[in-house]
Amino acid sequence: MSSENGQAEGGTEGAPPEQLALIRESVRRANAPRAKPRTWRGAALAKELPVARVLVDKGVLHLDRYFDYAVPEELDAEAQPGVRVRVRFGAGRHRVREGRREGGGLIDGFLVERRAESDYSGPLAALAQVVSPERVLDEELLGLARAVADRYAGSLADVLQLAVPPRNARAERRPSPAPLPPPAPPEPGSWSRYERGAAFLESLAAGGAPRAVWNALPGPRWSEELARAVAATLASGRGALVVLPDGRAVARVDAALTSLLGEGRHAVLTADAGPEKRYAQWLAVRRGSVRAVVGTRAAMFAPVRELGLVALWDDGDDSHSEPHAPQPHAREVLLLRAAHDKCGFLLGGVACTVEAAQLVETGWARPLVAAREQVRAAAPLVRTVGDGDLARDEAARAARLPTLAWQAAREGLRHGPVLVQVPRRGYVPRMACAACRAPARCRHCSGPLEAQESRSEVRCGWCGREEGGWHCAECGSFRLRAQVVGARRTAEELGRAFPAVPVRTSGREHVLDTVPGTPALVVSTPGAEPVAEGGYAAALLLDGWAMLSRPDLRAGEDALRRWMASAALVRPQSEGGTVVVVAEPTLRPVQALVRWDPVGHAVRELAERAELGFPPVSRMAAVSGSGEAVADFLRTVDLPRTAEVLGPVPLPVTAAGRPRRPGAPPPGEHWERALIRVPPGSGAALAGALKAAQAARMARGNGEAVRVRIDPPDIG
Repeated sequence: MSSENGQAEGGTEGAPPEQLALIRESVRRANAPRAKPRTWRGAALAKELPVARVLVDKGVLHLDRYFDYAVPEELDAEAQPGVRVRVRFGAGRHRVREGRREGGGLIDGFLVERRAESDYSGPLAALAQVVSPERVLDEELLGLARAVADRYAGSLADVLQLAVPPRNARAERRPSPAPLPPPAPPEPGSWSRYERGAAFLESLAAGGAPRAVWNALPGPRWSEELARAVAATLASGRGALVVLPDGRAVARVDAALTSLLGEGRHAVLTADAGPEKRYAQWLAVRRGSVRAVVGTRAAMFAPVRELGLVALWDDGDDSHSEPHAPQPHAREVLLLRAAHDKCGFLLGGVACTVEAAQLVETGWARPLVAAREQVRAAAPLVRTVGDGDLARDEAARAARLPTLAWQAAREGLRHGPVLVQVPRRGYVPRMACAACRAPARCRHCSGPLEAQESRSEVRCGWCGREEGGWHCAECGSFRLRAQVVGARRTAEELGRAFPAVPVRTSGREHVLDTVPGTPALVVSTPGAEPVAEGGYAAALLLDGWAMLSRPDLRAGEDALRRWMASAALVRPQSEGGTVVVVAEPTLRPVQALVRWDPVGHAVRELAERAELGFPPVSRMAAVSGSGEAVADFLRTVDLPRTAEVLGPVPLPVTAAGRPRRPGAPPPGEHWERALIRVPPGSGAALAGALKAAQAARMARGNGEAVRVRIDPPDIG
């Protein structure tokens, strides 16, 4: 083989030195990790503003601050405030090479600001990478996140995890549509049923910032009324944000907005949409292509341009409370946005919470209600069945339904569907003494006794032992009765009572959105009630005492809210709509339901809580953990002088395999909880003290962790 052939077959022997140098340089350039995060050792820095202030994605309180990094010249154009970046975090002071700190793990973050100089006197590490040139964080969203973090004693990084959705590169590459011109102001429509409804819309359309607490009339028109409020805000050239408790409510307002304004004027932000679609919708809002947002809890941080209205529906629903740290409530976030952006505020619902009543009581918002004639015309007839009625009712002792409820169901089924609300899902009921209603307990572990599905025996819900010879320790009776019967058991019994009528169930496993207007029995747990075409002919609200007897400050308010949500789906009294509630008629929530007066109930609750120093008049925080950890935390925290510590007291132990309530200890662990109460005006000082103490404990790294929550939803 000749040398020429050998060289032609790919060898480099005999090649000129200049050619070899070019080959080596090409290989060196090809192997350069241009797209990978690196230390940028020896690289030139940006000529202007060479320091980047970065918020790292570390949701720990003692790192809740900004960190400075050097900006390489190659990243100068993309490293703009608001973009996502990657940085090396955790490098030691001794790891410095060529004037740059090196080492540490790669971590995500947001570039907050470009600066000419750093406050840090030592060498800086360089930005490793600009993840995307899309500016997803602006000053307005950053300021809101900081205010929420301070309000709830949390970290800014945790709030931004809730506010900014995860990046989707494919959605980011697609351009957003061009913004549409403002629509024409809408007609008042059904807002004319309210005393100041038309004036509220006119103020929004004229660029005003009205603030109202809206007590909506029963019926399906509330979604259309919300849509008209959004349309009036868009007509003024501003943006609107509506937060709803669940996807079903979002779908109704979405359909109402589409019908009123057409496609392309609003974005829907829900978790059900999937990461790509949700991020694309969020980007359309961030880029200004869409000015209106409708969504669930996560939409409370939506970056709407020139915000003119924030609206929240049914603020008493548990879904509005974020379970992830720092656990903000959508109502408080929207209140912060309304105050910061000086925009309109609308808090609506069929019922009325104590917090809503406080907004009206302090004069911060105005009431938006209908006259009593309108309320009577829209509300159904409400009848009650109390303990005295049940004692005289022979049918109630042997059957699931009292006679009055059975008659209302039979009459309602002649004209349409009948709703049956049961305050517990599933089949297995808790048992109690049939004579004195004392809870039935296991003789071995004192756990609750439960009836088994399709079986005759009674077993303990904790240890699983069968109980054969039970007798009541209070009165000596040997007879048991169901304390709270589940929805499936109720559906089974109603199916036997009305064999020719179809029975549908709606609960956590399978939630129905709508049901046809034909005769049927619809058994539902609270919050899962489907909407019936034309409204329900009747509704039966069973086991009301089980909802009212919960050991919680909000038991009465929550029971009334759930009852009114179901009763609002029933036809008006003029069309034969009837609601039967099985609860003691003398109780305040039951009387408020009969009179359809949720505002009066909330005002009286607020007056009592003000007298006793309970939230929302006072601010409260909960500190929970092991007894030793809670005691150590209370010794070290520097509370305001006006603070009052209640407790600590033991928390109920979560049994293994049982559902865990929010804020409850892990299964099998013994925790204690202390409540800290401060008067009005001291909430910020309390949050700051708790945050400082928690940060100090984390920085020391010794001792067990404690859980701190501002405004706990359940305080007993």
